[in-house]
Amino acid sequence: MPPILIALTFHEYAHGMMAYRLGDPTAKRAGRLTLNPLSHLDPIGTLALLLVHFGWAKPVPVNPAYLNNPRRDMIWISLAGPGSNIVLALIVGMILQFLIKQGIVGYPGIPYLMLSFTVFINLMLAFFNLIPLPPLDGSKVVGGLIPMQYLRIWETFERFGGFIIIALFLIGMLTGINVFKPIFVLSALVFTAFTGEQSLF
Repeated sequence: MPPILIALTFHEYAHGMMAYRLGDPTAKRAGRLTLNPLSHLDPIGTLALLLVHFGWAKPVPVNPAYLNNPRRDMIWISLAGPGSNIVLALIVGMILQFLIKQGIVGYPGIPYLMLSFTVFINLMLAFFNLIPLPPLDGSKVVGGLIPMQYLRIWETFERFGGFIIIALFLIGMLTGINVFKPIFVLSALVFTAFTGEQSLF
């Protein structure tokens, strides 16, 4: 749980901080510009994570009315979450590599496993959220890039995106190997690049 909480917390914090930097104080006013995990946990999402190993954090509120260029700025706000996870994975990966070389940690010790999982779960969260399916971050990027004549159609699709993900999960398609295998393989490759170790996951 600690690596997952760290990954989700940094992800949501980055969304809020980027929005704040671009002129939107909504997340700050809601008390979401914090690295306290309790401020970002969604009760149902946390319970789902514990029971079925698929969960979510409480989305950071964003008000496009505060943004100078809402379509462009929403792209940066959306990319901030996955970007923070990749940066965190890189930092922890470098720390893990240093500790291994110094002989301080090693497999199968708990510190080694915790640090390894922190790197891997951050990479998985980043790459999964870049899938262009609402309400994932990738869909917001598409919404900022899609031609204006198709924007209304995309926004209609976005309103039902959450139900689509839940439906796919319930019928087993979202948890199928065909969906997660590319993300898993990519995460394993980047894990090795960041840590110098073969992925255990």
